[in-house]
Amino acid sequence: MSESPPPRSIARIVSASLIGTTIEWYDFFLYTSAAALVFNKLFFPTADPLTGTLLSFATYAIGFVARPLGGLVFGHFGDKLGRKKLLVLSLLLMGGSTFAMGLLPTYAAIGVGAPILLTLLRLVQGFALGGEWGGAVLIVSEHGDPKRRGFWASWPQCGAPGGNLLATAVLAILSAVQTDEQFFSWGWRVPFLLSGVLVVIGLWIRLAVTESPAFLAAQAAQKTGVVEKERAPIVTVLRDHWREVLVAMGARMAENVSYYVITAFILVYLTGPLGVPKGVGLTAVLVGSAFHFVTIPLWGALSDKLGRRPVYLFGAVGVAIWVFAFFPLLETKSTWLIILATTIGLVLHGAMYGPQAAFFSELFGTNVRYSGASIGYQLASIIAGGLAPLIATALFKAFGSTIPVALYVVGTCVITVIAVLASRETKGVSLIDAGATGSSRRPREEVTAVR
Repeated sequence: MSESPPPRSIARIVSASLIGTTIEWYDFFLYTSAAALVFNKLFFPTADPLTGTLLSFATYAIGFVARPLGGLVFGHFGDKLGRKKLLVLSLLLMGGSTFAMGLLPTYAAIGVGAPILLTLLRLVQGFALGGEWGGAVLIVSEHGDPKRRGFWASWPQCGAPGGNLLATAVLAILSAVQTDEQFFSWGWRVPFLLSGVLVVIGLWIRLAVTESPAFLAAQAAQKTGVVEKERAPIVTVLRDHWREVLVAMGARMAENVSYYVITAFILVYLTGPLGVPKGVGLTAVLVGSAFHFVTIPLWGALSDKLGRRPVYLFGAVGVAIWVFAFFPLLETKSTWLIILATTIGLVLHGAMYGPQAAFFSELFGTNVRYSGASIGYQLASIIAGGLAPLIATALFKAFGSTIPVALYVVGTCVITVIAVLASRETKGVSLIDAGATGSSRRPREEVTAVR
């Protein structure tokens, strides 16, 4: 069986996945930016500024705690019911919770009830995003051709910088056309309410996507009795594929931590201790995200040529080196140097993020792929990205220096290098494995490339 769909088909699937993930990440990153700029003042106003920021990032981290639960639930049903149905549900949950945030009363209106409601909605966000990533990357990976899977599967990854780009752009525009008083009074609500419109667009596109051929092949194999029906994918993953889960978690550490230090902690550091206007930080993240968006597919394509491991390792080592230039460039307070620091950091991050979707997809068999990829990806999110802004802010507050923050990033890079070196090279494996729960097999020579 050929794994290659017609070029128009794969392009349509990639577009639907990219637009959907962009909307979901827009919602998630909108909270990240708001946590650094707005929520510390509107929902935690009784604390001193830096402590308020820590409390704000604590609610931000709670969203990451819910992500593994979302990964488990969506992974289980995604492996049993299909990728498409769960992708539609994740978009509805994410968009609905974000829209509701735009309607929340603040601490001044209802007191402690405001941060409680904010936290509950953040949990729903995290749960939805926990199921989103696995479905989005798998439906592309399982449609695509092994020879170009790194390239095609990297496009849903572009939803992260795309969503960040969109969220940061909206906030930057609002901060430019409004006074601080207007922004903190009502302007911050606008981007959250816009999520409702974006969800309608995303649903219209996602409902037109066809189900994954690898999943359909696995279902057919189960119905005909060729393979035994998988009753509990999560149990199989934890019993038989715990090594692959650990590899995915380790590979995520540097990628996830560095990203949130570059895009979230930067706003705290610039607007607080350095006293740089918030527009400078938002502009830097905006420009950096644009370059990030463009270069992620290039890194994915390079992994099709060189392998997933070499490209991933280059990104981890590159970030470990660059972080020691990143903070000194911010401390110049020069707008152009701040943009340069952010952009190069995100481009190096893309060397890990680009091959990641194909790499994680290729670690697991079809019947447990949604569960396996989601668990590895989302469990790492708790201790990596979920805590990164919190740890970075706490380290800076404790030591009054960014050197401990840089060493923290380097430590996660070391973990990632070890994990990737311990893994096997997965480039080119077949994802159509007749429902096998083991690792995917090598592709046949006659597979036709998608052009």
